[in-house]
Amino acid sequence: MNFFRRSLLIVLFGFNLPIGYAAPLTIEITEGVESAVPVAVVPFASQGAPVNISAVVNADLERSGYFKMMSEQGMPGRPSTAGEVNFKDWQAVNQNYLVIGQVVASGSGQYNVQFQLFDVYKSGQLLGYKMTSSAADLRRTAHHISDLIFEKLTGKKGVFSGRIAYITTNNQGTKQQSQQLQVADADGFNPQTVASSIEPLMSPSWSPDGKKVAYVSFERKSAAIYVQTLATGERVRVAEFPGINGAPSWSPDGSRLALTLSKDGSPDIFVLNLSTRSLTKLTKSFSIDTEPSWSPDGSSIVFTSDRGGSPQIYSVSSQGGQEKRLTFSGNYNAKASFSPDGKSLVMVHGNGNDYRIAVMDLASRSINVLTGGRSDESPSFAPNGSMILYASKKGRTGFLSAVSLDGKMQQKLVFNSGEVREPAWAP
Repeated sequence: MNFFRRSLLIVLFGFNLPIGYAAPLTIEITEGVESAVPVAVVPFASQGAPVNISAVVNADLERSGYFKMMSEQGMPGRPSTAGEVNFKDWQAVNQNYLVIGQVVASGSGQYNVQFQLFDVYKSGQLLGYKMTSSAADLRRTAHHISDLIFEKLTGKKGVFSGRIAYITTNNQGTKQQSQQLQVADADGFNPQTVASSIEPLMSPSWSPDGKKVAYVSFERKSAAIYVQTLATGERVRVAEFPGINGAPSWSPDGSRLALTLSKDGSPDIFVLNLSTRSLTKLTKSFSIDTEPSWSPDGSSIVFTSDRGGSPQIYSVSSQGGQEKRLTFSGNYNAKASFSPDGKSLVMVHGNGNDYRIAVMDLASRSINVLTGGRSDESPSFAPNGSMILYASKKGRTGFLSAVSLDGKMQQKLVFNSGEVREPAWAP
């Protein structure tokens, strides 16, 4: 059995799934940008807030790889207001930018949060915001501050306020395992269980508004696709046809799902209208067509097919029509998805027994391999297009990693216990 067909069986039928359980993430920067900019985030003056906002901001900026964060021990002062800032002191310790702030309790569990971002060498303010937050939302407020700072200093939107979804497996005993679909903040905090089953769960896919997740569950002993609303937990079974029901992917307007069905024989790509439940069949071949993903404008769908003898990426109009092969380099290209700007595709690119994350520029069709692992899979673009989240393995241990679009910044997202697979970054 070739690798593609074996992988399809693993994805669709849950064989050889990794063993582990959900746990908080530890994020390790394994490779950063050489030109990382020095930034100091001074501990915010705080009146007993339950979250250390400045520590969250410092960690966010550090794990982006774009900034070299100053240790608290080396800081020449602890200013919390603009009048307390002596720019010459910060110039003397070679800091380009300075962040200060305050968190003040305002009663009834509310906090007033303010921060300022300064250009040290120009001795001027770049940003200044005041905001109100509940105790429960302080961590989200901290991520929002990180997003504002990141965008101001890089020109790119931050992704620290985002969320990720992933699948874990928990040992329940010698013969039983429980699988969980988890959703967590982008830094791994606040993990929530969306679904749990002793049968396989797989292929999480976010709705465009980030309010719902589609996924595959075998809880009824056969494959079915569910759509679940995160806020309420309400879920609807939208596809349970005979055979394979797999790889759901949301249309950009949230009205349809592209999916893989084998109800007519071989696995083909279909589009399901979520309102009418009508199906449109896009491909028809005796080969395996799977892993559909929409273009940002909704006009086309890319998918994986072995119709040419090896797994490669093809495209087809979302209305149906002639399929077009996109990849020719390498003997394995699969699990493709578009960048947010629609200019490139991320995919699993294989030569021999090495499977790595690569990006193809759609204009030139050139492929840039970003990772050096031997079993990298399930790539997912960050909403700003600058990072790619993916699953990897070392031996029998599975974990998550992220790499920048240019390959210069890499980080490893390590669960303190257990393993994880099939990550998906929320829009």
